[in-house]
Amino acid sequence: MPSFSYQAINEIGNNVSGVIEADSQTIVNNMLVERGYIPSKITMKRESAQLSAWTGIITMFGRVKAPDLIIFTKQFRTMIRAGVPMLTILKVLEDQSERPILKKIAASLSQDINEGASLYDAFRKHPKVFSPLYCSMLEAGEATGALPDVLERLTYIIEHEHKIKSEVKAALQYPIIVLTLLCTAFFVLLTFVIPRFAHIFDKSGVALPIPTKICIFLYQFLANYWLLIFGSVIAGGSVLLYYLKTEQGKFVRDTIFLNLPIVGKLFKKAAMSRFASIFAILQSSGVSILESLTILSGTIGNTAISREFGRVSEGLEEGRGISEPLRSAKYFTPIVVNMIAIGEESGNLAEMLSDISEHYDSELEYAMTKLSESIGPILTIGLAAVVGFFALSIFLPMWDLTKMVR
Repeated sequence: MPSFSYQAINEIGNNVSGVIEADSQTIVNNMLVERGYIPSKITMKRESAQLSAWTGIITMFGRVKAPDLIIFTKQFRTMIRAGVPMLTILKVLEDQSERPILKKIAASLSQDINEGASLYDAFRKHPKVFSPLYCSMLEAGEATGALPDVLERLTYIIEHEHKIKSEVKAALQYPIIVLTLLCTAFFVLLTFVIPRFAHIFDKSGVALPIPTKICIFLYQFLANYWLLIFGSVIAGGSVLLYYLKTEQGKFVRDTIFLNLPIVGKLFKKAAMSRFASIFAILQSSGVSILESLTILSGTIGNTAISREFGRVSEGLEEGRGISEPLRSAKYFTPIVVNMIAIGEESGNLAEMLSDISEHYDSELEYAMTKLSESIGPILTIGLAAVVGFFALSIFLPMWDLTKMVR
């Protein structure tokens, strides 16, 4: 709500001034008249207008990295535990945050809470910064009075997810770089090296071997149809990006990722680790299983697995528990299902989920080590094949040309 500064004359003729929060200047004028004041000047405060503008920009383009969100949450938890008033906490966070986006968000949160909004309502206005999981856990913390403990669990979740994502990116970084360089080398050799030798071979009249013919054909195809190829790549890429933004496109993409020959198991282990860790925290925070599945569906980060939660929820509503519907769901391994079943029977579901998360963290670390060890020889063989192919395409006709000269 915007703030207005006013100047007015009271009943005894003295000048008075102050600040009023209202939806419009007309409402401020009516409020002053009701107090017995005669308004002389009413002005909207620029800070409020700027804050509203910044809030809109943040909603559209705001993005906060995991380390910044971790620090923000830790500071929030520490001050809550120390008994600092909420508006004071948000003011401190606004002053101490190094990121301009977080500064503006803290100011917006302070304004919403000052107007009577709950933490959940204030935080959920910034969905690109605070996930549904983050907001739902805040709501649970407010309801149970255990907000510091909930914030501590949230910090663990953010740190855990950041660690998993960083490890997966690190494992895939090397092969992506090598493949990119390999494709670049192939393109450079095909467009700049092969044409020079092709001109020599054409004049000599020597019979060309199959590798050389393939290279020359590829070069001529690129030279004659490069505009069509370029346009097709741009159009195809645009259509693909648009499709991948749709719900069905995300489902197809994630299904392919989970079924890839080498890295598919890596994605499955990462998804199981994330599922177990988030589910364990939600159960420890007092969130119901049905609500937990709804939150997991939006935060698991994989549309193919998210769709399975709908079927599990249906089974749960029928009174079949959670372990039985999970047995018929895709992608959930027997160890996950069996340990959840034990947790249900013993009443230690949160503890069992924590054990599953730790197990898959270890499995993921081992799988990434094996991937790093196995991907090196595969890339070396691929690099040798490309270099060997171009070497044969150039040196075989050169050898025949040398024999002809002799």
